[in-house]
Amino acid sequence: MKFKHFIFAILAFTGALVSCKDYLNIPPMNVVQDKDLYSDAAGMTVYLSRMYSQMPFEDFKYSPARQFFDDWLVTPGCNDGASLGRDAGTTMTSEGWARNGAYWGRAFNLLRDANRLLETLPDYKANFTIADYNHFIGEGYFARAMVFYALAKRYGGAPLVTSVLKYPDKPAAELEIPRSTEEETWNQVSADFDLAIANLSATSPKRGYANKYVAYGFKSEAMLFAGSVAKYNKITGLGQKTNVRVIGFDPSTAAAASKKYFKAAYDAAREVMKSGTYSLYKKKWAANDKSAQYQNMVDMFFDASSPENIYIKEYKYPDLAHGYDSYNIPRQLMGGNGYSAGNCPTLDFVELFDGFAKNADGTIKVFDNNGKYLLFDNVTDIFANAEPRLRANVILPGDVFKGESIEIRRGIFTGSAANGIAPLRNDYTVSGPSNYNQVDAYKAAGSFAGQKSLFLSATGTSHEVVTLSNGTLMNGGGKSGPFTSDGTGAMTGFVVRKWLNPSMPQSMVLEAHSEQAFILMRYAEILLNAAEAAAELVLAGESAPAGDNYQQIAFNAIKDIRERAGADPLVSSADLADVAGLKTIRKERTKELGFENKTLWDIRRWRTQHSDLLNGLTQSDGAYYKGLYPFYSTTTGKYFFDAGLDEGRRRFRLLEQEYYFMIPGDQVSKSPVIDQQPGR
Repeated sequence: MKFKHFIFAILAFTGALVSCKDYLNIPPMNVVQDKDLYSDAAGMTVYLSRMYSQMPFEDFKYSPARQFFDDWLVTPGCNDGASLGRDAGTTMTSEGWARNGAYWGRAFNLLRDANRLLETLPDYKANFTIADYNHFIGEGYFARAMVFYALAKRYGGAPLVTSVLKYPDKPAAELEIPRSTEEETWNQVSADFDLAIANLSATSPKRGYANKYVAYGFKSEAMLFAGSVAKYNKITGLGQKTNVRVIGFDPSTAAAASKKYFKAAYDAAREVMKSGTYSLYKKKWAANDKSAQYQNMVDMFFDASSPENIYIKEYKYPDLAHGYDSYNIPRQLMGGNGYSAGNCPTLDFVELFDGFAKNADGTIKVFDNNGKYLLFDNVTDIFANAEPRLRANVILPGDVFKGESIEIRRGIFTGSAANGIAPLRNDYTVSGPSNYNQVDAYKAAGSFAGQKSLFLSATGTSHEVVTLSNGTLMNGGGKSGPFTSDGTGAMTGFVVRKWLNPSMPQSMVLEAHSEQAFILMRYAEILLNAAEAAAELVLAGESAPAGDNYQQIAFNAIKDIRERAGADPLVSSADLADVAGLKTIRKERTKELGFENKTLWDIRRWRTQHSDLLNGLTQSDGAYYKGLYPFYSTTTGKYFFDAGLDEGRRRFRLLEQEYYFMIPGDQVSKSPVIDQQPGR
C-alpha cells in the first residue's frame, strides 16, 4: 500500500494515537485528541496509516531470520526448500534469531490500536457516512484478525485481548490476560475476520485499505492453517500456570475442528471466486507459446492493473523503498552496494517443475545409462523445454536478464572425454567431497595424478583461467559464479528471478532503492486455498454445498493454474483423488507461491518440515539441500552438469516441538499467567 502521502502525518501524530486522557484529566494542547482523529475520514487516515505501518505483512521487509520491518538481505525462500540465503542461517526455530525480540511484543501494540478504534469510533459515529463508519469498524476487526492470526501460527494459544486495557483505571492484576487455548485463538481469528467481512466495503475506499474480499482471502489462508494444525499436529500440552491447552487441540475435538476450519477456508475462497472481481493474469499469455507464457508470468508481478492482485503493499523511492534488487541481483549485474545473489534457488525446488529429463525418483537426469555425464551443446539446453513458470521464478544458467546472458559456471574440465566424462565426485552423500576443490581432477590426484584437469574460481575477481582452442580465455566461475569461497555468486547454480525488476537501471541497483510492490494476496492463492480445502474435505467424507463438487472445483483450480504456468496438463479430476491428489495440490502450491513468504508456513502447518525426507535425511536429523553445477568441457566443446548437495553444506535442523515458537522469556517470568510452551 502507498504510504508516501501519510508519512508526515504519521510523524506528527504517532505519539498521540494512544490518547493521554486515559491518564490525565487535561490533555496537552500539542497532543492530537479523539475529537480530531475521529472527526472525519481524513482524521481516520492518520489513524489507519499508523495501524497499517504495524501490520504483520510478510513482504519485502520481512524474513524469517530477521522478523518484520527490516528488509536487510531478504531471503524469502530460506528453510522452505525453495532457496538458500547467504545471510539467512540454517536453523530458524524461532523468528528473529538475527535480531533481539520476537513478534510477541510487537503484536500487542497494534492490537491496542485496533481495540481502541473499535471502542472509540462509535462515540463519533455521527461524523461519518454509514458506509465510511462501517468500513472503519471493519478495518479495526481486520487488523485484530491479522494480529491474532500472526500470533496463532507462531505460538498457538494467545492472550485474547479484545478491549483496551487501561491502567491505572484497573489494578495491574486485573489486566493480566492469560493465553487462551489454541482452538479458542483460531476461533477468535475466524470471528474477527467474519466481523471484518461484514463491515468492510466491497471495494477499498482508499488506495491501500482492505476490503471485503481482502478479508475473505486472508480468512481462507488462516483457516487453512488452522485446519491443517487441527488435523496434522501431534504435540499438545497444558500451561503450567493456567492448566490451559496452549498448544495443540484436544484430541476429542481435533477432527471436528479440522473439518470446521477447512470448510471455512473453502467457503471464504469460494466467495472471492464467485464474486467475479478477480482472475488469473493472462494479458500476454498464449497457448503453446512458452515465450509468451514466461513473459506473462514475469509481467504479472509488475502490472499495477493486474486482475489477479487482491492485496498489495506498494513502495515508492525515495520515501519508502526496499532493497530486494540490490540483495538478489546476479553478480555480473551487481550494483554499487556490492551485494548480489543473496537468495539462491535450490535444485530441490527446480526439480518440482516439468519440462526436463528426470530419473525415476524425480531428480534431474545428468548421467547417461553408462553413468557418464550427459553433454549439451549450450548451457541452456538442459532446460530448453522447461515449463515457463520455472524460468519466471528462477534465473537458470545462461538465461537472459536485462539483455545479458547470465554466466553461471562452476568450472572448466580439460580432461579426456574419449569414453565419456565420469562423475567428478566419487561420493555424492554427505560424507563425500563438499567442494570441487577437493576432487581428484582438481587436486591432480587418483586417476588424474600429475594432471590437473579442473579449473575453478575462488571469488568473483580471483579466477583460474583456461585458454580455449580458438585462443579465447575462459575463467572457471563465469561472471556470476558459483565461486569457491565468495558468497556473492550463484551458490546453488541458480539465482532468484521472481520479483527482480527487469527495468531497473544499473545505477539504481542499491539498497533502499527498489520500489516494486509486493503482492500479499493474489487470485492464484485463492484457487489453491479452495483446491486444498476441498481435497481435505473429500478425504474427511464431507459433502459439498449445493451446486458445488469439491473434486471438480479442485480440479478446475489446479488445471487453470497449470495451464497459465505452461505446465503439463492434468487429465481429469481423478488426478486429484485421494491422498495422492492432495500431494499434487500441495506441490502445485509450492511451485506457484515460491518466494512469496508462503511456503515456509505451508510446510509448518502441514507438519512435514521436520519429518519429510530431504536427500536421505530429515530436518530432525539435520538435512541438506542441493545445487546444480554447470561445467564446460574443453575437449568436447560442450557443457555438462553435476547435481549434488550444496557445497556450503548448510545444514537445516528443526525438531517437532519447534513448530511452536518460544514465548519471550521475560514475558513469561514477569507474568503470573503467561505460560511458556509446554516442555520448553
